[in-house]
Amino acid sequence: MDSPEKEARSFGGWRELMQVAWPLIVNSGTFAVLNFCDRLFLAKYSEDAFRASLPAGILFFTLVCGFMALAGFTNTFVAQMWGAGDKAGCARATSQGIFFSLISFPLIMALTPVGTGLLRLSGHDPHILALEEKYLRILMWCGGGMVLSSALSSFFSGRGKTFVVMGCNIFANGVNILLNYLFIFGKWGFPEMGIAGAGWATVIGSWISPLIFALIYFSNPVRSEFKTTANLKYDSWLFRRMIRFGLPSGIHWFLDVAGFTVFVLLVGKMGAIAHIASNIALSINLIAFMPMIGMGMGASILVGQYLGRKQPEYAERVGWLALKIGISYIALIGLTFLLFPGFYTNVFEGNAASASVPFGELLKAVRILLVMLAVWGIADATALILSGALKGAGDTHFVMYFQSAVAWGFLVAGQLLLVLVFKVNIYISWLWTLLYIVILGVGFALRFRNGRWKNIDLLDRRVNVVKK
Repeated sequence: MDSPEKEARSFGGWRELMQVAWPLIVNSGTFAVLNFCDRLFLAKYSEDAFRASLPAGILFFTLVCGFMALAGFTNTFVAQMWGAGDKAGCARATSQGIFFSLISFPLIMALTPVGTGLLRLSGHDPHILALEEKYLRILMWCGGGMVLSSALSSFFSGRGKTFVVMGCNIFANGVNILLNYLFIFGKWGFPEMGIAGAGWATVIGSWISPLIFALIYFSNPVRSEFKTTANLKYDSWLFRRMIRFGLPSGIHWFLDVAGFTVFVLLVGKMGAIAHIASNIALSINLIAFMPMIGMGMGASILVGQYLGRKQPEYAERVGWLALKIGISYIALIGLTFLLFPGFYTNVFEGNAASASVPFGELLKAVRILLVMLAVWGIADATALILSGALKGAGDTHFVMYFQSAVAWGFLVAGQLLLVLVFKVNIYISWLWTLLYIVILGVGFALRFRNGRWKNIDLLDRRVNVVKK
């Protein structure tokens, strides 16, 4: 996959898929490790900091994920243009993503008061709320870097150069983890900052990544081959088309994550054990969840490339193949949840459980949640991988309408009714969310199976308006 090919090409099977996907899986895994270490350090630092980290962290992601998804849709345009043999188009598409990222930064910062206002509506304990607000205000400075990274990395991932994406993010996340430790606990002469230190470490790490991508993107070899400097200009047709297909992807991510955020905030109202047990279980779930994002991106890239070559039958085969591999992995991880729950929970033993929260009771709660996660993971893998494949084909409107309807019509509406009206316990609340994930997985599988996505002309080639 070193150069685009206009002629038909045979299906590369699992070797081609894994060549593209494994660096993205490792890349996503490093984000899982980063978040896991972040929460682990905070759990060792104090119970309050640990409890505050997940609600504030997921609310921050809710506010920026739509911008990230829209900028990241650059990946689909680059993949299809690369498949069609249009190198200049790859650079033009990336430029539109860069411009959108620059516009988004002040918009993200303007959402800070919205985020703090939502936290105050959660009803969390005042001392926890104060830490949540502090953490959120700091994290908002990450937004611009994360969106810019999504756009720039798409230039490499869309062409199958996923090793570059992996390398850049491993370095940035490694710096982040080190700074987390130094800033939270005050090591090597740094002041002890607790949860604020975790926030500032994330800010620094989030801007390192796009800086590295930019240095490579504008380096002499890349600039010479793709004319990245010459193509760093606004293209009204391409920008509008990117908004047309990318905006549904951004809205879909926002509404989905926002719906899940409501679930997390409501769990925080159920008491210390429910709050901490959910934080631990969701932190553990990152081990399973994040690599599936990488597999979904791999499926999206190859589906886009095959459709760019006008080979929809291969695009379909790679989507199902990615799902088989993803489910095999997730089933293995789920088995460890069932067989070794104590191993996962013991990692957080310490300040995550205090005199007011006995570790025995916490362990019992986490074990029950891990059983649910074993089933949750298979449905989640199906939803992530096949929605990624659909987005690679440009079927973003269906993804947006379906997931948004299920997230708010089923998950949020149900959680509000169950928690606020019927006062259910943590296990009923989690079961409702598990059912939501299953519905998503089944829905995306049926959509991918019917094949309507094969007829979407993302690049509008039927009217010959793609610029060479």
